[in-house]
Amino acid sequence: MTFAPVRLNHAVLFVADLQVSVDFYTELFGMQVVATEPRANAAFLRLARSGNHHDLGLFGVGAAGGPKRRGAIGLYHLAWQLDTIDELADARKSLIEAGAFSGESSHGATLSVYGADPDGNEFEIMWMLPRDQWGVYENQATIERLDLDAEIERWSGVRTGWELPDEALTDRS
Repeated sequence: MTFAPVRLNHAVLFVADLQVSVDFYTELFGMQVVATEPRANAAFLRLARSGNHHDLGLFGVGAAGGPKRRGAIGLYHLAWQLDTIDELADARKSLIEAGAFSGESSHGATLSVYGADPDGNEFEIMWMLPRDQWGVYENQATIERLDLDAEIERWSGVRTGWELPDEALTDRS
């Protein structure tokens, strides 16, 4: 028997220093701390345009586990989607300024920049082309060089067409 989730709702990470990680995600991603659980040394964060209760949970566990090793068994990366290619260019600049940028690539249907948080947890910031523009990439998983300037020239101002739930549009202050 199968089941059919509609989407991934949130991710949870173990981190060495809870406050360092909270600062990283609130300052770079603009996330808001929506809840804390001191007994578990945990914080729950929401993206500014999200309709979720939280998008990221962080549990501080200290440095006993050592730094994450690339290629080790476990989660490879999280992917955060932006609405426009222009936002992707801004994210790239922010990652570089924060010393968190680790690369970029084109996957045909998606264009991506990559970074890592203070614990080495990798993440992808991506923009998805409109579905009717995927063409040959509909059924491919390619990795190519990203020419962000050319992509901005082609796609600037184009939105991917996803919609926020109505409750995400209300003022939370």
